[in-house]
Amino acid sequence: MNTANSQGSLYTTIDHKIATIEFGHPSSNSFPSFMLERLTNELNAIAQNSEVSVIVLKSQGEKAFCAGASFDELLEIDDLEKGQKFFSGFANVINAMRKCPQLIVGRVQGKAVGGGVGLISACDYAFATESASIKLSELTIGIGPFVIAPAVERKMGNAALAELTIAGHEWQNAYWAKEHGLYARVFETIAEMDKEVDFLTKKLASYNPEALAEMKKVLWNNTNNWDVLLYERAAISGKLVLSDFTKNALSQFKK
Repeated sequence: MNTANSQGSLYTTIDHKIATIEFGHPSSNSFPSFMLERLTNELNAIAQNSEVSVIVLKSQGEKAFCAGASFDELLEIDDLEKGQKFFSGFANVINAMRKCPQLIVGRVQGKAVGGGVGLISACDYAFATESASIKLSELTIGIGPFVIAPAVERKMGNAALAELTIAGHEWQNAYWAKEHGLYARVFETIAEMDKEVDFLTKKLASYNPEALAEMKKVLWNNTNNWDVLLYERAAISGKLVLSDFTKNALSQFKK
């Protein structure tokens, strides 16, 4: 699939059983709702493709990996229904990543905020560069990373989730993220990282796909409740974004 316009792009290539999904957006590779929907649909389509054994998730450019959800859309939310729908975008993507039988390898070349950290957490394995710092800043504007929190906690543990959210004004560097389980390895350069991504994915593509799919089930054991949980969390965020606190905080970004 190949979709692109001035508001964002999504490209998928399949080669030797490896599907590479590359997304991009002018605003630090953030995700407007329509792009989250396209990513969800693409993951669901690949899940049905028996010719794909492994997925690589990456973003465009050499700077930010993903700035999370679209801030412009966040500013436009004015009722509960719109709020829940907005925050359900990442819920849909995370559940699609969880359910697809292929292992997903994240390739993280730069900083990730909010939903971007959620995407990395929902990967089964992730490589990063030294530039791939992370931050969950949602509490600073009166909401919280409620939708992505289950994915972050599953990958990094409750203590790391607490540190990321409570100290949401601070960046945590890539080595901190590695120590807490988000990244498998951290590299000095993008070239070094890409070499290892290529090596690992080719190895995985040579393995028994049935074994890979069964391993995926093991890795995601006890997460079936996410079909309900993540959307309940989206409703919480959808309500909080309408609060006076959040409206006042967001108004500062309009100036």
